[in-house]
Amino acid sequence: MHNAWKWLGLAGAVGVAAGGAVVARDQRQRNSYDADDVRTRLHERLAAAEPADADDGHTRRR
Repeated sequence: MHNAWKWLGLAGAVGVAAGGAVVARDQRQRNSYDADDVRTRLHERLAAAEPADADDGHTRRR
């Protein structure tokens, strides 16, 4: 039974390390954009979303 706990602890440590690597990679990708890039991407997403919102029959306040 002692051996099973050892493997379970090792698997947990590997999982935490892998999760940390994924978070660090995501953070580096987000930090690589400057303000103009973010603004451009948001405007593109808004332009793509507006035609779909206009067809639903609801009015939106701004």
